[in-house]
Amino acid sequence: MSHRFNHLIKIMGLVTVVGHSLVAFAADPVTDAMSAANAPYRMALFKTNGKSQEEARQALAQAQQAWDKLGAQFGAKPLPPYDRDGAFAESVAAVSRVYAKAMSEVAANQLGAAHNTLEDARDIMADMRQRNNVVVFSDHMNAYHAEMEHIITDGANTLAQPKGLLQMTAKTGALSYLARRLSTQAPDSLSKNAEFTTLVSAVNQSVSALETALLNQDLAAVKEAIAKLKGPYSKLFSKFG
Repeated sequence: MSHRFNHLIKIMGLVTVVGHSLVAFAADPVTDAMSAANAPYRMALFKTNGKSQEEARQALAQAQQAWDKLGAQFGAKPLPPYDRDGAFAESVAAVSRVYAKAMSEVAANQLGAAHNTLEDARDIMADMRQRNNVVVFSDHMNAYHAEMEHIITDGANTLAQPKGLLQMTAKTGALSYLARRLSTQAPDSLSKNAEFTTLVSAVNQSVSALETALLNQDLAAVKEAIAKLKGPYSKLFSKFG
Protein backbone atom coordinates (compact mmCIF):
# COMPACT_ATOMS: atom_id res chain seq x y z
CA MET A 1 0.00 0.00 0.00
CA SER A 2 1.51 3.34 -1.07
CA HIS A 3 2.56 6.08 1.33
CA ARG A 4 0.23 8.48 -0.46
CA PHE A 5 -2.68 6.08 0.00
CA ASN A 6 -1.88 5.75 3.70
CA HIS A 7 -1.78 9.53 3.93
CA LEU A 8 -5.11 9.99 2.20
CA ILE A 9 -6.88 7.14 3.96
CA LYS A 10 -6.38 9.07 7.19
CA ILE A 11 -8.53 11.79 5.68
CA MET A 12 -11.23 9.22 4.95
CA GLY A 13 -11.16 8.14 8.57
CA LEU A 14 -12.21 11.60 9.66
CA VAL A 15 -15.55 11.09 7.96
CA THR A 16 -16.53 8.25 10.26
CA VAL A 17 -16.13 10.40 13.36
CA VAL A 18 -17.79 13.54 12.10
CA GLY A 19 -20.05 13.73 15.12
CA HIS A 20 -17.06 13.82 17.47
CA SER A 21 -14.63 16.05 15.60
CA LEU A 22 -14.21 19.48 14.11
CA VAL A 23 -14.49 18.30 10.52
CA ALA A 24 -15.94 20.92 8.19
CA PHE A 25 -17.69 20.23 4.89
CA ALA A 26 -17.07 23.27 2.69
CA ALA A 27 -18.86 25.42 5.27
CA ASP A 28 -16.26 28.18 5.45
CA PRO A 29 -15.22 30.90 2.97
CA VAL A 30 -11.68 29.60 2.45
CA THR A 31 -12.77 26.06 1.65
CA ASP A 32 -15.52 27.40 -0.59
CA ALA A 33 -12.93 29.50 -2.44
CA MET A 34 -10.67 26.47 -2.74
CA SER A 35 -13.54 24.43 -4.13
CA ALA A 36 -14.34 27.19 -6.63
CA ALA A 37 -10.69 27.25 -7.73
CA ASN A 38 -10.79 23.48 -8.15
CA ALA A 39 -13.07 23.62 -11.21
CA PRO A 40 -10.60 25.51 -13.46
CA TYR A 41 -7.79 23.42 -11.95
CA ARG A 42 -9.53 20.25 -13.14
CA MET A 43 -9.88 21.75 -16.61
CA ALA A 44 -6.18 22.65 -16.66
CA LEU A 45 -5.33 19.06 -15.79
CA PHE A 46 -7.65 17.84 -18.53
CA LYS A 47 -6.26 20.18 -21.18
CA THR A 48 -2.60 19.55 -20.35
CA ASN A 49 -3.39 15.88 -20.86
CA GLY A 50 -4.42 16.73 -24.42
CA LYS A 51 -2.58 17.94 -27.50
CA SER A 52 -3.59 21.59 -27.90
CA GLN A 53 -0.98 23.96 -26.49
CA GLU A 54 -3.30 26.97 -26.76
CA GLU A 55 -6.20 25.24 -25.02
CA ALA A 56 -3.85 24.13 -22.27
CA ARG A 57 -2.49 27.67 -21.91
CA GLN A 58 -5.97 29.19 -21.65
CA ALA A 59 -7.18 26.60 -19.13
CA LEU A 60 -4.06 27.00 -17.02
CA ALA A 61 -4.36 30.79 -17.09
CA GLN A 62 -7.91 30.55 -15.76
CA ALA A 63 -6.84 28.15 -13.01
CA GLN A 64 -3.94 30.41 -12.09
CA GLN A 65 -6.25 33.43 -11.97
CA ALA A 66 -8.70 31.62 -9.67
CA TRP A 67 -5.91 30.64 -7.30
CA ASP A 68 -4.45 34.16 -7.34
CA LYS A 69 -7.87 35.44 -6.29
CA LEU A 70 -7.89 33.04 -3.33
CA GLY A 71 -4.39 34.13 -2.39
CA ALA A 72 -5.30 37.80 -2.54
CA GLN A 73 -8.35 37.23 -0.34
CA PHE A 74 -6.96 34.88 2.27
CA GLY A 75 -3.22 34.34 1.78
CA ALA A 76 -2.10 36.88 4.39
CA LYS A 77 -5.02 36.49 6.79
CA PRO A 78 -7.04 33.28 6.42
CA LEU A 79 -10.40 32.85 8.10
CA PRO A 80 -11.26 29.95 10.46
CA PRO A 81 -10.51 27.09 10.53
CA TYR A 82 -7.30 27.96 8.66
CA ASP A 83 -6.46 30.98 10.82
CA ARG A 84 -4.29 28.92 13.19
CA ASP A 85 -2.41 27.15 10.39
CA GLY A 86 1.11 28.55 10.39
CA ALA A 87 1.86 26.88 7.06
CA PHE A 88 -1.19 28.25 5.25
CA ALA A 89 0.54 31.14 3.48
CA GLU A 90 3.41 28.92 2.35
CA SER A 91 0.97 26.34 0.98
CA VAL A 92 -0.85 29.04 -0.99
CA ALA A 93 2.51 30.18 -2.36
CA ALA A 94 3.49 26.58 -3.15
CA VAL A 95 0.40 26.11 -5.31
CA SER A 96 1.21 29.39 -7.08
CA ARG A 97 4.71 28.08 -7.81
CA VAL A 98 3.21 24.91 -9.26
CA TYR A 99 1.07 26.99 -11.61
CA ALA A 100 4.05 29.14 -12.63
CA LYS A 101 6.17 26.09 -13.41
CA ALA A 102 3.35 24.44 -15.35
CA MET A 103 2.80 27.62 -17.35
CA SER A 104 6.47 27.70 -18.37
CA GLU A 105 6.20 24.07 -19.45
CA VAL A 106 3.09 24.79 -21.50
CA ALA A 107 4.92 27.72 -23.11
CA ALA A 108 7.59 25.24 -24.16
CA ASN A 109 4.84 22.91 -25.45
CA GLN A 110 5.72 20.32 -22.84
CA LEU A 111 2.13 19.46 -22.00
CA GLY A 112 2.90 16.12 -20.40
CA ALA A 113 5.40 17.71 -18.06
CA ALA A 114 2.90 20.46 -17.21
CA HIS A 115 0.25 17.86 -16.43
CA ASN A 116 2.58 16.04 -14.06
CA THR A 117 3.57 19.32 -12.43
CA LEU A 118 -0.07 20.23 -11.84
CA GLU A 119 -0.64 16.95 -10.01
CA ASP A 120 1.46 18.41 -7.16
CA ALA A 121 -1.11 21.15 -6.55
CA ARG A 122 -3.76 18.52 -5.77
CA ASP A 123 -1.59 17.12 -2.97
CA ILE A 124 -0.78 20.54 -1.53
CA MET A 125 -4.44 21.53 -1.38
CA ALA A 126 -5.43 18.19 0.15
CA ASP A 127 -2.73 18.62 2.77
CA MET A 128 -4.00 22.12 3.58
CA ARG A 129 -7.45 20.74 4.27
CA GLN A 130 -6.21 17.76 6.25
CA ARG A 131 -4.11 19.96 8.55
CA ASN A 132 -7.24 21.92 9.37
CA ASN A 133 -9.68 19.01 9.73
CA VAL A 134 -11.61 19.86 6.57
CA VAL A 135 -13.00 17.14 4.31
CA VAL A 136 -14.56 17.74 0.91
CA PHE A 137 -15.60 15.34 -1.84
CA SER A 138 -12.38 16.04 -3.73
CA ASP A 139 -10.48 14.28 -0.96
CA HIS A 140 -12.34 11.05 -1.72
CA MET A 141 -11.59 11.54 -5.41
CA ASN A 142 -7.92 12.11 -4.57
CA ALA A 143 -7.73 8.97 -2.43
CA TYR A 144 -9.13 6.85 -5.25
CA HIS A 145 -6.83 8.52 -7.78
CA ALA A 146 -3.72 7.87 -5.70
CA GLU A 147 -4.37 4.13 -5.41
CA MET A 148 -5.52 3.87 -9.03
CA GLU A 149 -2.29 5.48 -10.27
CA HIS A 150 -0.29 3.16 -8.05
CA ILE A 151 -1.98 0.15 -9.66
CA ILE A 152 -1.56 1.52 -13.18
CA THR A 153 2.07 2.58 -12.73
CA ASP A 154 3.29 -0.46 -10.81
CA GLY A 155 0.87 -3.02 -12.22
CA ALA A 156 3.25 -4.68 -14.65
CA ASN A 157 5.97 -5.07 -12.01
CA THR A 158 3.48 -6.36 -9.46
CA LEU A 159 2.04 -8.95 -11.82
CA ALA A 160 5.54 -10.12 -12.77
CA GLN A 161 6.22 -11.20 -9.17
CA PRO A 162 5.85 -14.88 -8.17
CA LYS A 163 2.57 -14.11 -6.37
CA GLY A 164 1.70 -11.12 -8.52
CA LEU A 165 -1.97 -11.92 -9.00
CA LEU A 166 -2.44 -12.27 -5.24
CA GLN A 167 -0.65 -8.97 -4.61
CA MET A 168 -2.79 -7.25 -7.21
CA THR A 169 -5.92 -8.71 -5.62
CA ALA A 170 -4.98 -7.06 -2.32
CA LYS A 171 -4.35 -3.71 -4.02
CA THR A 172 -7.64 -3.96 -5.89
CA GLY A 173 -9.47 -4.54 -2.61
CA ALA A 174 -8.29 -1.12 -1.44
CA LEU A 175 -9.28 0.42 -4.78
CA SER A 176 -12.73 -1.16 -4.58
CA TYR A 177 -13.25 0.29 -1.10
CA LEU A 178 -12.31 3.77 -2.29
CA ALA A 179 -14.51 3.45 -5.38
CA ARG A 180 -17.56 2.68 -3.25
CA ARG A 181 -16.86 5.74 -1.11
CA LEU A 182 -17.22 7.93 -4.18
CA SER A 183 -20.92 7.11 -3.90
CA THR A 184 -21.40 6.85 -0.15
CA GLN A 185 -19.53 10.08 0.65
CA ALA A 186 -20.96 12.18 -2.17
CA PRO A 187 -23.03 15.17 -1.02
CA ASP A 188 -26.73 15.26 -1.89
CA SER A 189 -26.06 17.74 -4.67
CA LEU A 190 -24.04 15.04 -6.42
CA SER A 191 -25.83 11.85 -5.39
CA LYS A 192 -29.05 13.26 -6.85
CA ASN A 193 -27.33 14.25 -10.09
CA ALA A 194 -28.04 11.73 -12.85
CA GLU A 195 -24.81 12.46 -14.73
CA PHE A 196 -22.76 11.98 -11.57
CA THR A 197 -24.39 8.66 -10.73
CA THR A 198 -23.79 7.43 -14.28
CA LEU A 199 -20.12 8.40 -14.22
CA VAL A 200 -19.44 7.04 -10.73
CA SER A 201 -21.17 3.80 -11.74
CA ALA A 202 -18.74 3.51 -14.66
CA VAL A 203 -15.81 3.88 -12.23
CA ASN A 204 -17.18 1.10 -10.05
CA GLN A 205 -17.76 -1.09 -13.09
CA SER A 206 -14.14 -0.65 -14.16
CA VAL A 207 -12.98 -1.83 -10.74
CA SER A 208 -15.45 -4.73 -10.81
CA ALA A 209 -14.02 -5.82 -14.17
CA LEU A 210 -10.56 -5.94 -12.60
CA GLU A 211 -11.88 -7.90 -9.62
CA THR A 212 -13.57 -10.41 -11.92
CA ALA A 213 -10.40 -10.91 -13.95
CA LEU A 214 -8.42 -11.47 -10.76
CA LEU A 215 -10.94 -13.99 -9.43
CA ASN A 216 -10.63 -15.85 -12.74
CA GLN A 217 -6.82 -15.69 -12.49
CA ASP A 218 -6.84 -14.41 -16.08
CA LEU A 219 -3.59 -12.47 -16.46
CA ALA A 220 -4.44 -11.05 -19.90
CA ALA A 221 -7.84 -9.85 -18.69
CA VAL A 222 -6.25 -8.32 -15.57
CA LYS A 223 -3.85 -6.29 -17.69
CA GLU A 224 -6.69 -5.19 -19.95
CA ALA A 225 -8.84 -4.16 -16.96
CA ILE A 226 -5.98 -2.15 -15.44
CA ALA A 227 -5.55 -0.30 -18.73
CA LYS A 228 -9.24 0.63 -18.64
CA LEU A 229 -9.29 2.09 -15.11
CA LYS A 230 -8.18 5.61 -15.96
CA GLY A 231 -10.81 6.49 -18.58
CA PRO A 232 -13.92 6.35 -16.35
CA TYR A 233 -12.15 8.13 -13.51
CA SER A 234 -10.91 10.91 -15.79
CA LYS A 235 -14.45 11.56 -17.01
CA LEU A 236 -15.76 11.71 -13.45
CA PHE A 237 -12.89 13.90 -12.26
CA SER A 238 -13.12 16.39 -15.13
CA LYS A 239 -16.75 17.11 -14.26
CA PHE A 240 -17.12 16.51 -10.52
CA GLY A 241 -13.63 16.05 -9.02
